Amino acid sequence: MLDFCSALYLGMRHPSSALASWAALTLGQPAALGEMAGAPRIAARLARLQGCQAACLLPSTLHLYWDLFGMFAGEPLVLLVDQASYPIARWGAERAQALGLPLRCFACGDLPALDRLVRCWRKAGRRPLILADGYVPGRERAPPLAGYAALARQAGGYLLLDDTQALGISGPDGGGSARRHGLRGEHIVIGASLAKGFGVPLAVLAGPDALIRRFTAHSQTRVHASPPSAAVLAAASRALAINARHGACLRARLAANVAQWRAGLASAGIASRGGAFPVQHLPGRAHWQAGLQVAGVRALAHTGGLTFLLRADHAPAQLAQVIDLLDCYARRRYERVI
Repeated sequence: MLDFCSALYLGMRHPSSALASWAALTLGQPAALGEMAGAPRIAARLARLQGCQAACLLPSTLHLYWDLFGMFAGEPLVLLVDQASYPIARWGAERAQALGLPLRCFACGDLPALDRLVRCWRKAGRRPLILADGYVPGRERAPPLAGYAALARQAGGYLLLDDTQALGISGPDGGGSARRHGLRGEHIVIGASLAKGFGVPLAVLAGPDALIRRFTAHSQTRVHASPPSAAVLAAASRALAINARHGACLRARLAANVAQWRAGLASAGIASRGGAFPVQHLPGRAHWQAGLQVAGVRALAHTGGLTFLLRADHAPAQLAQVIDLLDCYARRRYERVI
């Protein structure tokens, strides 16, 4: 079965036999009382990779956004949410809204609308907390993050990036959206999971040193939940080592696979949305899923069409096989029409 449902974009899987051993899986105490060995070093490496001063590790982005928006709820902010933001980050924003912060949404990429919201709420004495994804799967290009960041900086607020899709995949050394777009400063905050690009179920919050220190002191989940386990940290350490040695090659291979996919489908007259990103949407093609399944190909069907998640470990011959299948389906439909 050829699997196009996995978001392990670089093909990192971390079998137990490849991980460093550990004496205990967990400490049996909350993160506020102590971290597992190696956690500060991994956090520092992830901060440098993303171009930030400091970082904090958490078990998941749900923990991260629950705590972060709870902390922000104590500031005179307004939540300005890009409508394409990922649901888990939006759940955190809704928590802050429940705690009293006003929340407004704007269409993805609509800088004039965001500018109007920022100006309006500054008059009301509130600084903007702009929430956006570093990359939105299925779109041809990333949101105008530099524009978002400029509005946040000018108004004394924050740009909070959910960079789960981009971390490991884009930017210098796989450092993600902030490095790709040259975003730096006290107003840039990044939340991300390593579960996609690096294949590790671990979340990282990165940003200015003072903000990260305040977060670790404020965090409720660090008081009531365990820190990331030794197994997860071992996988993260391995992922960062692979990225340092082979990341450029893996990203080049992934880019070549995306280029082959898009060129092949274009030749077949099949639209594929997603630009140069490995999440490729075929609008209106959901009815092809059953035939693909019979042919040994797994893809994601949804109301909007069919989605394929490309990876660096997909062989060119495998992609060519699936492209030929899709070409066959497209020609059959065309023949029925004429």
